[in-house]
Amino acid sequence: MCLIVVAWRNHPEYPLVVAANRDEFYKRPTAPAAFWPDHPLVLAGRDLEAGGTWMGITRQGRFAALTNFRDPARQRPRAPSRGRLVADFLTGDSSIDAYLDGLDASACNGFNLLLGDGERLVAFSNVSDEGHALQPGIYGLSNALLDTPWPKVGAGKTALEAALDALPDEQRLWALLRDDRPHPDDALPATGVPLEWERLLSAAFVRSADYGTRSSTVLIVSGGQRATFDEQTWLAGGVAGGRARFRFRQPSE
Repeated sequence: MCLIVVAWRNHPEYPLVVAANRDEFYKRPTAPAAFWPDHPLVLAGRDLEAGGTWMGITRQGRFAALTNFRDPARQRPRAPSRGRLVADFLTGDSSIDAYLDGLDASACNGFNLLLGDGERLVAFSNVSDEGHALQPGIYGLSNALLDTPWPKVGAGKTALEAALDALPDEQRLWALLRDDRPHPDDALPATGVPLEWERLLSAAFVRSADYGTRSSTVLIVSGGQRATFDEQTWLAGGVAGGRARFRFRQPSE
């Protein structure tokens, strides 16, 4: 359903590097990445059906990203939107710890959440009911727990590590997000969806008639607190849509 690979304090010049694909049904209305009129410090796309978002950053240095946990047997159709978790953190000013302490995480369907404030990057899941600050390294997140060794996660982490050596050239980051090759059946997880869907979702870049990768995002924050946020949107069948590029400086304190 989604893929996020992150290099956290793993490069001497770029403390945060993120490459992410958001997968969703094409019919779900979505606004592309922009600074929000009602919260002008927040840069993110927006889910126009439920009002939340899946990934964003602020001019103040806050970062958040989310993936759903794939478990069809435990889905509750009336659970609150998980996208609000990202939106509420980005639009708020509480610390990461205070924000997580105030979450009613059990009310939501399964999710994984990454929260950053420029000094720390914290991973939390309501499936494991655990959260922890990440040490410097490379991490991968799809629709299981952080660093669960799904083929697309392992391939994405390996590609991200190679892409770091090429920075500031971003071509390798975009290439890993555009990789539409499915993985072999014997390497696929069993998550409760039919095998044809496991195959489809095993690729970093997903495409089908009704469902697929809707946006690819590359976020890079330099040691000088300069943030670059680039988003490529995708239409049905993997046809390129619009491209948005943002450059701004975050506060040093």
